[in-house]
Amino acid sequence: MKKCSNAQHPHCTYWVLPGAQTCEGGHAQAEPSSFDLLSALRTTRAASPATALDAVPAAQAAPSNYARPLQRAHAERPQLHISGFDPRAAGGRQTLKMELRGMPDACAPQLTLQLQSDLIPNGASRQHFVRAVGGEWRPVFVEFSSRGKEHGQYQISIELLSEHTGMAARKWVCTFVILVPRLDATLTEIHRIFLSTHKNVRVMADDASIARVSAQGGDSLDIDVTARNAGIAHLDLNAPAGKVDLGFSTIAWDEDLIEIDMPQAAAVHPHPSQAASLVNAAPEAGAQRQIRLFAMDDCVIGRFELVDPESDVLLTHYTADGQETNGLTRRLSGRHAIIRRSGQGFEIEDVSRYGILLDGVWPGKHKPAALRLGMRIEFSASIKGIVTLSVSAIMPHGVILHRVDHGANAESFYLLAPNTHPGYPVKAFAAAPHAAALPLLFHRDGGFWHLDQLTGKETALAPTVSLDKLSRVPGHTRFASDAYPEHWIIRTGANDIYSTVAANAMSTA
Repeated sequence: MKKCSNAQHPHCTYWVLPGAQTCEGGHAQAEPSSFDLLSALRTTRAASPATALDAVPAAQAAPSNYARPLQRAHAERPQLHISGFDPRAAGGRQTLKMELRGMPDACAPQLTLQLQSDLIPNGASRQHFVRAVGGEWRPVFVEFSSRGKEHGQYQISIELLSEHTGMAARKWVCTFVILVPRLDATLTEIHRIFLSTHKNVRVMADDASIARVSAQGGDSLDIDVTARNAGIAHLDLNAPAGKVDLGFSTIAWDEDLIEIDMPQAAAVHPHPSQAASLVNAAPEAGAQRQIRLFAMDDCVIGRFELVDPESDVLLTHYTADGQETNGLTRRLSGRHAIIRRSGQGFEIEDVSRYGILLDGVWPGKHKPAALRLGMRIEFSASIKGIVTLSVSAIMPHGVILHRVDHGANAESFYLLAPNTHPGYPVKAFAAAPHAAALPLLFHRDGGFWHLDQLTGKETALAPTVSLDKLSRVPGHTRFASDAYPEHWIIRTGANDIYSTVAANAMSTA
């Protein structure tokens, strides 16, 4: 309540009830002052956060489950709400509060915020928006300092990235301008130059004039009302629903987030395959004629069979006279060992009847052992000299095996994790000299790729692709769509029968 304010009865001591037109003595009251209006609005706001005045119809009131008062649930486009900026704090530390509004549901649960500006330390900053349990986005606070900066306008560029496994990558951008005023700038100058540009409506009452503002709602209305020198400001905020903020000493505004990377369909390799090979028609000394490529979660190594083999990597015994598909080869199991990716790298497991030796020691059946650079793998444990492999490289996405027996010039093996990229720039990995000279290959989008370690260029491998200009690929090399193109191998399954025919067989036909 307040005391009587009738000018003709200056000594009246009766109190005036809130909203009453007369005091208890019957004296008429003058129009409410701007102070009275602001006090009433603050009181109403504290009593009912969803409305500014009690005159808001119940049908238009905010729903009871409206959990984000600062984030409009009906926003149709993504926006970044920026608040907390005070240009009067020239030459000091400032903190911007950034909130997301209207983000689509089909985005990652954590978004990466990248900022670039001369005001930010080191010129860039990286933070994350995290979704809370209730579905709202937690705000992010960005600190900067204008100390030692020349007065003027400074850009802040923002990129918002949505990257998550199994979801299409998306990107939003926006750019806004921050004013750093002069150190000796007055509050009036700052207001006239900068603050007023952020207002939709600016009303001034000076020299005993009256300013009347009637707002009928809208998505966003930012009003600047100034009354001085005995002026009166009369506000009538008849907003349909929402929140009314008064008396901010800082600036807040919304920036539209523009999406520039739209969701795209998953890429398809021109020649999908899980097993293939690089065939060198004229290998030099120390080079292999066949570089066999495999991309499987569990790569099974076993005995060579011409019809319906049980393994992926098919091993045969080599003598000084060449390949021998019978004889000692028959002492290899159809499924002899399995190489798979593990938490610490790659491991091998013995699943055979005859066993394997790792650096001369039998690891035990069904007991996985980690692969190490230079490790010798002997097939089998009971008879020596059938097949001996060496781990020549352990990459982040696969291993390379070389034969260290009479088949050393015949073949080597890439065992790659399917759909796994090694990253660029490629991190250093352990490799023997003869393996380090081989091309860097990986498997993605269902097929094999070549990666140039100097330029980062990726080339999809297919029978129609020329390999002459690819780094570390020897001349006279072609890509074959089967791991064993020199043989006619028939693989049978429950619903299919297919075969691959060697190039030399077709050329002699």
